[in-house]
Order: sequence, then structure tokens, then C-alpha cells
Amino acid sequence: MAVSLRTGSRAVDLATAQEAAPVTPLLVATGISVTGDGAFQVAAPLLAASLTRDPLAVSTVTAAFYLPWLIAGLPAGALADRWPRRRVMLTADAVRACLIGLLAVLVATGNAGMPVLVAVVLLTGIAGCFFDASSQAVIPFLAGRDKEVLATVNGRYWSIDTVGRSLLGPSSGSLVFAAGRSFPFVGDAVSFVVSALCIGRLPRMPAAGGRQPLRAAIREGLAHLRGAPVLRRLAATTALYNFAYNLAMATFVLYVTGPLNVADSEYGILLALGALGGIATGWRAALLTRNMSHCQTMTVATALQAVAWLGIATVHEPAAIAGFLALIGAASTLVSVAASSARAALTPDHLLGRVVSVFRIFGIGAAGLGALTGGLTAQQTGLRAPLWAAVALLALSAAAQRPWRRVAPATS
Repeated sequence: MAVSLRTGSRAVDLATAQEAAPVTPLLVATGISVTGDGAFQVAAPLLAASLTRDPLAVSTVTAAFYLPWLIAGLPAGALADRWPRRRVMLTADAVRACLIGLLAVLVATGNAGMPVLVAVVLLTGIAGCFFDASSQAVIPFLAGRDKEVLATVNGRYWSIDTVGRSLLGPSSGSLVFAAGRSFPFVGDAVSFVVSALCIGRLPRMPAAGGRQPLRAAIREGLAHLRGAPVLRRLAATTALYNFAYNLAMATFVLYVTGPLNVADSEYGILLALGALGGIATGWRAALLTRNMSHCQTMTVATALQAVAWLGIATVHEPAAIAGFLALIGAASTLVSVAASSARAALTPDHLLGRVVSVFRIFGIGAAGLGALTGGLTAQQTGLRAPLWAAVALLALSAAAQRPWRRVAPATS
């Protein structure tokens, strides 16, 4: 699998392309593991919905995918900077393979209840904190820090992530779940094993950070973020974006399979069709964002998500909903590319794992809180209410960011 570094009509310098070549095993590992994850993230809510129809209980499973960052995000980022990042990723893959393999056995034997499901999701997420902090931190080490190369590589990274997590994974997950409830979990466990084999092909990398006390290392990462206005603004905007997305998405499975009468096997396909917008956007991310700053890209993405949830709340045709989900996928990819490229350009290598973790705490922690808020909102006021709440929140955020003000693009 080769990574093309040609953006628009302008080719990136050959030396830079050669520097970026070692990122290929990471992209392959990402494609394999996130496909299993995509199946898992659809199968887990479906399993929860088969165990209970309580909206709050179902939303708790969704929240459990994100809450680990509030629990372990800061120490995971500091330790990912202290330890060799390749070794951290290998260990995290091994732990996740064991946990989800155990869940598959429990589901197959009929011993998996809601407490077991939530516990496995939480523990797997904690291992993912270490993996994600390391995987994002190695990209500038492998590919360099040129703005357009970073946008291209990160665009490819998030496109591949979307293909697996939102296209192949959900569609296969929902179909396979209908055939056997344990099958999606078996597939995810195997995907982590294969991912570890790919990560093993990355070059050995020494630890980037020093061996200072953990608390001091965490403070150093936080201080860097506080002292970088662009990163600070992007972290806050990412948090609000993710809160609103999960506010609407937490009980979306109940809304689609309930009032809209979409079958379980079709729910994942609906999400997969919506992912096409994110895939296409990621593949052309460098071209689309070339004349915008990272902050302006975030503003555009926030407005696009508001428009999409407005459409979903007012239109009941599955085809139209798939189109609006594609718009949300495009917006989410823009957010990911802007945040990851800005972090890589504006953060020293020895701090990058910690800054990635702080971003994830803001973004993914807010996603978990949004999921819980969505569950409570749906429980009290109906399944459509979270959609309208997301529209209002996103529209206010986009207006507050003053998109008409010209901001110079961030540079390394």
C-alpha cells in the first residue's frame, strides 16, 4: 500500500516523500484494526439494545467508548512520550485483542450482561488511550512537519480510519451480528492481532521524552497547550463539536430502528453510506484546506454538522438521512485533519504524546458527556429532542467563532 504525496497539481519534494514512506505500516495497521473497531462500535450498542430498551442504559455503552480518556488520558500521553512508542502500540494491541476475545467468549456462552459489556468497552478504551497517543505522535517523526505533507498524510490516515470504522466495519458488524452475536467481537480481536504484526514493521524509535516525574510531565504538556492560542482554540472547538455529535448520536440507533422502522441489519449500512463523505474529504484534505487556517476549517466543519442534524431531524427518508450523514462525515474528517496537523506543526516531538492526549481528553471526554446528555434528553423528552439540541449548540458555536474574520494559517 503506497502513500501518494501529490496534492492538487503540486508534487511534494522527493526527499520529503522518502521521509514519509515509513508511515505505510501504520496506515495499514490503522485500516485493519479500525475495521474491527467499526464492527465492534455497532455491535456493542446492538447487543445493549438486545439486553435492554432503556435509552439511558444504551447510551451508557456509547459513553463507555469515550470516558477512558477522562480516566487515563493524561498519564497515557505522558507515558507514551516516556516509553518507546512502537512498543507502546504493540502492547496496547495485545491487551485489546485479549479483552475483546474474552467478550466474544462470554457472548457466545450467554454470560455477557450489561456490566460485562460496559467493563470491556472501558478497559479496551484505556488501552486505546496509549495506542492513539503514540500513533498520532509518530506521524511527524515518520513524515516530517511540512504543512501540506502533514495535511496529506493525516487526510489519508483519517480516510482510512473512516473506511474501516464507518464504512466496512459498521456494515459488516450489523450483518454479522444478525448471524451470530459473538462474530463481530471475534473479528475485532483478530484485527488487533494483525494490527500488531503491521506495527512491528515500523522502525524502532527511541523514547522522545525524558524520565521526569509523571505529574511534572503532565504539567509540561498542559503548559504547552495553554501557551499556544491556536491549539487552545482548536481543542475547545473539538470538544464542543464532539459533545454535539454524540448528543445526537447516542440514541440514534433507537431513533432509526424505532420511529423510522429501519432494521438492525440496515442500521450499519446507513452509517456506512454516510461515511463516504468523510472518506472523500480526507483523501482531498490538503487541497480543501490549503487556503484556510486550521481555525477556519474548524468553523466550517461546525456549521456543516449543524446543517446536517437539522436535515436529519426534519426528513424521514433513509436515503436523505444517509446524505446528511455523509455531510457529517465530511465535517468530522475536516476537524480531525485540522487538529492533528496543527498539533504536529506546533508541538515539539517530546511533548506530542501529551498534547494529543489533552486534545483527546477535551474531545473524547466531551463526546462521552454528550452521549450521556443525549440519553437523558431522549429519556425525558423523546428521541428527536437530542437532534434539535445539537443543531442549536452547533449553530451558536459557529456564529461565536466569527468565521468572517481572516486568520493567517498556522505555521511550524
